[in-house]
Amino acid sequence: MKDKIIAFFESGDWLTTLEPIAINFAVALAIFIIGGWVVSQIMRVIDKMMNLRKIDEALQGFLQAIIRTVFKFVVLLIAVEQLGIDTTSLLALLGAAGLAVGLALKDSLSSFAAGVMLIMFKPFTIGNFVEAGGVAGVVERITVFNTIFRTGDNKEIIVPNAQIYGGTIINYSAKPTRRIDLIMGIGYGDDMKKAREVILQVIANEERVLKDPEPVVAVHELGESSVNFVVRPWVNTADYWPVYWALTENIKAAFDENNISIPFPQRDVHIFQESVQEK
Repeated sequence: MKDKIIAFFESGDWLTTLEPIAINFAVALAIFIIGGWVVSQIMRVIDKMMNLRKIDEALQGFLQAIIRTVFKFVVLLIAVEQLGIDTTSLLALLGAAGLAVGLALKDSLSSFAAGVMLIMFKPFTIGNFVEAGGVAGVVERITVFNTIFRTGDNKEIIVPNAQIYGGTIINYSAKPTRRIDLIMGIGYGDDMKKAREVILQVIANEERVLKDPEPVVAVHELGESSVNFVVRPWVNTADYWPVYWALTENIKAAFDENNISIPFPQRDVHIFQESVQEK
């Protein structure tokens, strides 16, 4: 055996055998290097196109990573095939593995698809106060899989995007103005006209209330214990809660100053006494 090996190298046949292998390896290496350079140039063009279309940064980064990985994988397959390796079985194996991974990660893929839709169509943006996925809070970050909320008591809540996009989304910050809806009740014995004037005066004294649209103050219903007014002024979205609280407090104080009552719920109880006759 040793003599055969020595004879093989002395005869020079090894050069004939290794020469095509070396050439194929060099060509494959060149394909891999040049292909990597071509991929980087293509990615620059794609990056410019995405910037021109003003695609969201989170989605842009993720799409670039996917496209770059696909291109590099194609280059790697071409290089491997140049070495004489059959890539058909390799592709079949990768396809089966991809199917298995897809089935195992179907919930994550669903959240990914929902995340792409959220980033593309933007039903809300960072900083908006949103109610979605059973959570109400300020949107702090949107990723392709989850959305991070900050609640009013400073808790961080992470919600899967599939849970958000598959349900109702209420964006309280989408419009520049909002309407405050208050219900103020007065007693049946109080002067309704005077009560309405008092409410309108309180609204007029609040500088944060918008003049247009004009505030609405009207008798809404005759309740069980009170005559209920609807009070509907408009404010800038950022002023909603401060004005809501201020109007509630100031209307109550104004009612007290003008002897207008805000009655408690009450019931009339009638007691009948039957006389018992002795036999």
